[in-house]
Amino acid sequence: MHRPASPSRPRRRAALAAVAAIASALLVACSSGTAPAESEAGGDGELTPVTLQLQWFAQGQFAGYYAAVDQGFYEAAGLDVTIVEGGADIVPQTVLADGAADFAIAWVPKALASREQGALITDVAQIFQRSGTLQVSFADAGIDSVDDLAGKNVGSWGFGNEFELFAALTAAGLDPMTDVTLVQQAFDMSGLLAGDIDAAQAMTYNEYAQLLETVDPETGDLYTADDFSVLDWNDEGTAMLQDAIWASSDRLEDAAFQETTVAFIKASIEGWIYARDNPEEAAQIVVDSGSQLGASHQQWMVNEINALVWPAPDGIGMIDEAAWQQTVEIAMSTTNQDGATVLTAEPDDGAWTNAYVEQALAELEADGVDITGDDFAPIEVELQEGGQ
Repeated sequence: MHRPASPSRPRRRAALAAVAAIASALLVACSSGTAPAESEAGGDGELTPVTLQLQWFAQGQFAGYYAAVDQGFYEAAGLDVTIVEGGADIVPQTVLADGAADFAIAWVPKALASREQGALITDVAQIFQRSGTLQVSFADAGIDSVDDLAGKNVGSWGFGNEFELFAALTAAGLDPMTDVTLVQQAFDMSGLLAGDIDAAQAMTYNEYAQLLETVDPETGDLYTADDFSVLDWNDEGTAMLQDAIWASSDRLEDAAFQETTVAFIKASIEGWIYARDNPEEAAQIVVDSGSQLGASHQQWMVNEINALVWPAPDGIGMIDEAAWQQTVEIAMSTTNQDGATVLTAEPDDGAWTNAYVEQALAELEADGVDITGDDFAPIEVELQEGGQ
């Protein structure tokens, strides 16, 4: 995915410092003459209660937020954060729009679809810089390019997870409805392992690991990466932005909630930096937080999530306009098996903002914190059978 060139470090520092000063002045100006709101972060020495709604159950996908709780980053920011797990029947952006949460984690296209339908929510920090979605096949299936999917049984989860795949098929000149056989895929890799699916959807940090945690019946050993071929939508140019922090657009009009938002983003970023620098410890924090997945699987997940977050050339959480626009264009132009697109029109200007993450990054960089992770390198994780 093409990304604009980053400014030099001195220019970035100067720009971020200026943004912080302007944002602080605006917050003071907005709140002058009024009593501090109850939600103002740490304004009266008491912790501000904050609820974060996740997309799924406790797992390494959300390691930064669990680390921020465990390491006291939220508390130091004046926040008492409660993390609420998601599930198959939970739509985090709807929970947020209904006022049952202060912030929510959601994929950009799904959240934008909800916004188009009336949910007034705003992307305030784009944590994942890259897509984690793959299409995986056995190496001997001969599927080494999108073109090779023609005539194959192709797995798709649906539920809004299919548009990167459909966009790639369309870009390759294939009709998703006639040139491949679409198979409704469960949220696991059983269809691929059973031979019912030739190429299955998988997240780098979850389902792909499930394959590598499975014993090859022909060898008696675990499968390895050499046993599979992978199509990565980042390489194919059809990647869409995924996990982001969303807030209520209406509440962002309130100066006290603006301050809470900056504090929450800043502490969350500190949590993600901790997960970057301490992946094994971050994985254990998630395990201790009640994850049902095993320790080696969680280490794999945190490691792969870090690769989606870092490096972050413009600073973790910054929304890259080119990546945003690519997501919107795919959401408007790609149809699924029902002939529907994610969006029918361009999102309005209120759909995203970098104002709060810029202030958070400026404060962190002023403290000498590494907000870009330019030297990030993944660790080696040894998976165990079943992810234990």
